[in-house]
Amino acid sequence: MTTDMTEFARGIFQSQPFSQFLGAELTAVGEDSAEIRVQNRKELQQQHGFIHGGVISYLADNALTFAGGLALKGDALTAEYKINYAKPALGETIIARATAVVTTRRQAVCTCSIFAVNGDEEKLVAVAQGTIVAADKKN
Repeated sequence: MTTDMTEFARGIFQSQPFSQFLGAELTAVGEDSAEIRVQNRKELQQQHGFIHGGVISYLADNALTFAGGLALKGDALTAEYKINYAKPALGETIIARATAVVTTRRQAVCTCSIFAVNGDEEKLVAVAQGTIVAADKKN
């Protein structure tokens, strides 16, 4: 992975107000992959103390888009995605890891696994798949 693409990804991430609001961190990038994490805190939980599904969905969407954008080598947008919640998310940290599995000139199909982390233990709490498209500069 070139330093330019890593810096490009980090620059985009830093410019996302919602990511900053959640306290999210872009912790790893590759040629076609990305990892984003959020520290658990009370404001991100639902009434049962689990991490809110909206936070998990945000992580999936953003990680998918970063993985797809890196695979497409530029700015990208989510065209669609689907998420399956496997179990309630309880943990100190939530981590989303996404990878592009098929890339064409204009789009990337990506998968994402979301884990709840306690110490060294990771539990899979959700999986997602999405189609990411190169951003149309004309819009």
